[in-house]
Amino acid sequence: MRLEQAGRIGVPVLDVGCGTGENALYLAQQGHEAWGVDASSRAIRKAKAKSKGRGIPVTFRVADALNLGRLGRTFETVIDSGLFHTFSDPERVRFVDSVGGVLHRGGSYFMLAFCDQEPADWGGPRRVTQEEIRATFREGWTVESVQPAKFASKIHRDGGLAWLSTVTRL
Repeated sequence: MRLEQAGRIGVPVLDVGCGTGENALYLAQQGHEAWGVDASSRAIRKAKAKSKGRGIPVTFRVADALNLGRLGRTFETVIDSGLFHTFSDPERVRFVDSVGGVLHRGGSYFMLAFCDQEPADWGGPRRVTQEEIRATFREGWTVESVQPAKFASKIHRDGGLAWLSTVTRL
């Protein structure tokens, strides 16, 4: 929401790993052409039902984030709230290539990922360091910023510790 309010979301926008679609629906409600993709057909069914029920047009598709080129189109902005940190190191390389294939040159990729400062005692997904982010987006990208942020979470009283990264495709 803060990125949208700051005028940082270009159109069209792709929410990769969209889950049940709340971010894509929010952006479409703000007037953006929005797409959402997820590997889970169940999540996409729920997202489509929300879109129809709320009367908010969003294109939702079941898709593999490691093969986004199959969408057959490009975007000015790609957002990722909680997907990047789920990938193994080799998958991260494939994911960056995949995002690069659908993001316009000069386009923005915004990523929210659990950070390494999140305590490990509750389990949860793999944590990501700033160095991992910068190394993964080294070639063909500029990492504009990696800032502390929080995930809304049912597990965390005040949100899970995260990095919000702004990355530009060269």
